[in-house]
Amino acid sequence: MDKNSILEFNNKESVSDVLNELLRSGAQKLIHNAVEAELREFMSQHQGVTEDGKVSVIRNGYLPKREILTGIGPVSVRIPKVRSKDGEALTFRSALVPPYVRKTRS
Repeated sequence: MDKNSILEFNNKESVSDVLNELLRSGAQKLIHNAVEAELREFMSQHQGVTEDGKVSVIRNGYLPKREILTGIGPVSVRIPKVRSKDGEALTFRSALVPPYVRKTRS
């Protein structure tokens, strides 16, 4: 039994778990769609028109991308921002992804 039949695998870094990547990208799309639906609801609740006839609440880009650690690995999330044109302080806060959440319990 002097013969060694174990082979060393040289490219360990290049192997990726396709199923985990698929689940992670699916989770990212699902979170994005849910947050966008929350934003649409938020904007419809704060719908209004300024004195010059323009919409009073508009989208204003995204907050910086952040990663949330889930049971399937880190998932990148971008939360949209809104701006009020009538001077009112208005902030969109997602119920699904609260401002300071960094990991989930799953």
